[in-house]
Amino acid sequence: MTSEIALTLAIIVGALVVFGTEKLRVDVVALLVLITVGLTGLVGPKEVFAGFSNSAVITVWAVYIVSGGLFKTGVADILGKFILRLSGGNEVRLIVVIMLTCGLMSAFMNNVGATAMLLPAVISVAKQTKIPVSKLLIPLSFSSLLGGKITLIGTPANILATSILSEKGLPTFSFFDFAPIGLVVLATGVLYMVFIGRHLLPVRQTPGESQTKEVLRNFISEMRVLPKGKLIGCTLLDSELGASYNITVIAVVRGHETITKLTRDTRFLVDDILLIEGSTEDLLRAREELGLEIANENKEHAELDKLSEKEMHIVEATLAPRSSVENRSLRSLNFRENYGFMVLAIRRQGEIITEHLSDLDLKFGDDLILQGPHRRASALEAKNDFLVLEPLEIPKDRRRKMPIAIGLMLLVIGLTLFGGIDISLAMVIGAVGMVISRCLSMDEAYASIDWRTVFLVAGMLPLGAAMEATGTAKYIADLMLNTIGDMGPMAALAGIYFLAALITQPMSNAAAMVLVVPIALDTAMSLGANHLTFTLAVVIGAATSFLTPVGHKANVLVFGPGGYKFFDYARVGALLTVFLFIITMIFLPIFYPLFP
Repeated sequence: MTSEIALTLAIIVGALVVFGTEKLRVDVVALLVLITVGLTGLVGPKEVFAGFSNSAVITVWAVYIVSGGLFKTGVADILGKFILRLSGGNEVRLIVVIMLTCGLMSAFMNNVGATAMLLPAVISVAKQTKIPVSKLLIPLSFSSLLGGKITLIGTPANILATSILSEKGLPTFSFFDFAPIGLVVLATGVLYMVFIGRHLLPVRQTPGESQTKEVLRNFISEMRVLPKGKLIGCTLLDSELGASYNITVIAVVRGHETITKLTRDTRFLVDDILLIEGSTEDLLRAREELGLEIANENKEHAELDKLSEKEMHIVEATLAPRSSVENRSLRSLNFRENYGFMVLAIRRQGEIITEHLSDLDLKFGDDLILQGPHRRASALEAKNDFLVLEPLEIPKDRRRKMPIAIGLMLLVIGLTLFGGIDISLAMVIGAVGMVISRCLSMDEAYASIDWRTVFLVAGMLPLGAAMEATGTAKYIADLMLNTIGDMGPMAALAGIYFLAALITQPMSNAAAMVLVVPIALDTAMSLGANHLTFTLAVVIGAATSFLTPVGHKANVLVFGPGGYKFFDYARVGALLTVFLFIITMIFLPIFYPLFP
């Protein structure tokens, strides 16, 4: 083993460790890899930054924009009604329809986008049918991962694998070449979930609005401002109820008037009744220091009960896939003033948090229980930071653009299949068309792009080049063949599949493509086998992110809303992983013979 191979292996191991610890963002890790291979001279100056102009990277960001256009024009609302109509409220039929719908959508847009688009509709259907939402959301996220294997643009991993083959001058995949094995993989997932998986899913019904109000009654108090209290004449800002006492004022009852539209300038007067949320300890401290008394001791929550449905509307929201507020606290966001809602609780990893919310850093997958006017729900989603977990009314001017958005998606497919245009150029045409037709604005187009994935792919590509240039890929391939080569090419194919499935657990499947596809190609060439078969084994193996919620963003997205716990994914996903391996080993050589 040469020093260059040893150095490349050290960089790979280091990247895997850092990816696995999740101490740094994946895009930062990728850029560190890029810098390292550049400084060590494993690739030349031009190759270091070649990833940013790579056609795969261009295709990836264009796919995100086209997906954003479909999302903004209200396709989800139509699909939600379609799902309910087809399923008729039956759990088994509902799982089948959800998985097939999401899987087929995921074939033409990114996985997380397909999951996010259907998430509010599925939660709404669960509430209408009284089926626990935890029975539906893991099937939703898993089907997005499976459906992404049906077409060339289904996932960044597919695009990247195809790009690697093209750069090596090898025969590559066309738009629907993934479809035969991809459809078998999706069908396997659906059948598994119907006959086995749904029995392993937990029953955790997320609370509806009436249930949530009952929960609120447990930690909302009514306090009266006493004549000699320190709050008299103070504004909400000057009172420092939030900053010093960690207390949130929901509403102020003044005589026969209930004030729910509170601002920082709202002043407190004598005998005001404050509906406030906070821990018992904080409330007692505020009562003693600020001059408050418990109101309506003989009639608990009298004023709370008077609030209208409109004033006490409960909204659930989760962080959007490309949210800019991740790792920021509610206090730093001035959440109530900027978004018009008060955060009552946060559901995180199966735990409901109700205390010290203002200083809690938001995490992707958090499920926020909000209280506020229903009319503000659309505004909450408008900034692309939050995804409201209920169907929202799409503005008529946007809804009229839906046929255009769908037409542009079909145009991209037609240009690729029949026009002989490269997929990257076709996707850019579709992306620009979305903006020109005003399916989404330019700012919304930029916001639709998952820049982490773009920089992840661009940053990891130089490592793939280094693996080829230094002979590291061939070294690992030879090592694998020396270990299992005597067992035949099927054993080698299985080994490649398991290697991809293993590496994708601590990192994204796009990064796994960069590392494993070169090894798969060298293994195939050493055996004189079909390189397409081995590449597809990597693509499918890298999609088996079923064992943990952090394995894929689609899993994280449904984690909070589904009320899941960490090991729920492994309980449902372990057997699915085994079945997919068996099915892939049976059908992949049929569609793509080992020796063409």
